[in-house]
Amino acid sequence: MKAFVTGSTGFLGNNLVHLLFKQGYSVKALVRSPKKANTTFKSLPVTRIQGDMGNLDRFASELQGCDILFHCAAYFREYYQPGSHWEQLERINIRGTVKLLEAAEQAGIRKVIYISSAGIIGKNKNGIPGDETTPPNAISNENLYFKSKLLAEQAIEAFLQHHSLSVVSILPGWMFGPRDFSPTDSGRLVLNFLKQKLPGIVPGGTTVVDVRDVAQVAIDAIERGQRGERYLVAGTYLSMEKIFKTLAEVTGIPAPKQHLPYFLLLLLAGFSETYGRLSGKPILLSRAGIQNMKANKRVTSAKAMRELGVTFRPFHETLRDEVSWFQENPDLFGLRLSESQKMNLKKN
Repeated sequence: MKAFVTGSTGFLGNNLVHLLFKQGYSVKALVRSPKKANTTFKSLPVTRIQGDMGNLDRFASELQGCDILFHCAAYFREYYQPGSHWEQLERINIRGTVKLLEAAEQAGIRKVIYISSAGIIGKNKNGIPGDETTPPNAISNENLYFKSKLLAEQAIEAFLQHHSLSVVSILPGWMFGPRDFSPTDSGRLVLNFLKQKLPGIVPGGTTVVDVRDVAQVAIDAIERGQRGERYLVAGTYLSMEKIFKTLAEVTGIPAPKQHLPYFLLLLLAGFSETYGRLSGKPILLSRAGIQNMKANKRVTSAKAMRELGVTFRPFHETLRDEVSWFQENPDLFGLRLSESQKMNLKKN
């Protein structure tokens, strides 16, 4: 079976590509940067299609002959940087997705696995974790990335009313794990913990999931996912304090003890965004990210467990594997662990 993967060099995308090959699929991978693809895939026999979602006509013909499309690409990382990004979010995440579905149907694609976000699920007032039927709440619209994913899902629903293409949506939580080349926000959090650059504990928490578990359930959804259905693959809810404590247990590096007030974090994030806007450099804190943590949204993956058979590995295992992978690639991240810290990783 042949799969086409957009966002193939991203965190989820490259883990997905490696799993697909291990399970006997042939893969066409959409890549924006050949240099990054060389780093990400190395000698993996993937067919690389250079292009991006901003110019779909350039690669649409390459969908021919493929059976499955995994749509992992999204305008995401840049959103958390300073400036207004709604035009790009709308053009790529919403209109680009619909245009890709149209091209996939014309090319004879059998099924599309669309990667959405658990962030579009609202928070129940009664404290019960949200599920696929829970409507979005304020933060799902105020956070522009979540808003773009919410509107993309609505656009997909409208598309399915007039087309026969099968589309299944996977809604992951905050993903951690190995092969985070960029790295993403979660990877930067782990790296900053390892370098002991975190000043304190952020209030709130979120659902955390191993990126490899998300990749596997996306593959399983080919046969088990139902057309038009959404599946939360969010893992386990953890407070930020618990995430730090688990990192300390895995690495032997002391966790921060100071609890940072929410208002102070927002102030720091505002200064960070201003600095980033003036300097053009990436920022470590964003108000959108802080607000998302503070929301403390809990969701359940019961439907995906029941219908897709998803299982979640322990979070300490995820962090151990992620830290080990960072350590195996020190030149990419400027990371050095002491011998005692390496021994602690092996024990855990």
